[in-house]
Amino acid sequence: MNRPRLFLVTPPEFDTADLAAKLKQAFAGGDIACVLIYMPGAGTKEVQAASEILVPIIQEGGAAAIIYADTQAAGRSGADGVHVDSSLDDVKLAVESFQPERIVGTGGTKLKHDSMEWAETGVDYLFFGKLDLDEKEGAHAKTLSGASWWAELFETPCVALAGSSIDKLGEVAETGADFVALKDAVWKSDKDTSSIIQEANQILDAHPFPENE
Repeated sequence: MNRPRLFLVTPPEFDTADLAAKLKQAFAGGDIACVLIYMPGAGTKEVQAASEILVPIIQEGGAAAIIYADTQAAGRSGADGVHVDSSLDDVKLAVESFQPERIVGTGGTKLKHDSMEWAETGVDYLFFGKLDLDEKEGAHAKTLSGASWWAELFETPCVALAGSSIDKLGEVAETGADFVALKDAVWKSDKDTSSIIQEANQILDAHPFPENE
């Protein structure tokens, strides 16, 4: 059955050993397509050190390991790809350097025109949602409208960032986005990560894509 798949985003700051244990537990809960190692305030050495531990866990779980912004750390750690959202030129450079062997994703565009222009570089996905904003229970209205618009009209896969509550996940799945991203809903919950992933997958199972897709 074709339906949205999970795209996990790590907390911006974490203890690597603690996150490694939580990630292993998360994969026990079911399908995860990608994990974005998101360390916006860290330097290359720190990102690389964390990635060398996390990337193998992610790959053993059957998911793609994506590094945020740091192309050097992505290359050296054996990650599956990189997420670049700093500028159109940086996205173009990443596409030239990493594809077709590795994944290049982008996002954070404010205007529809920019989203289309950035996607034309040949990226593998476009991300809707602000990674650096404090999350509310539900997804941001602009995330929902942007993902709905994109999923209906364009071939490039899109990712829609959900809010901090699993209960609101269905409304993100209804956008038709190829991937639904979870951040705080996984890492800030009182439940263990495997049960959260299991619950999220059950919700996504209830939102299959139309037959003609």
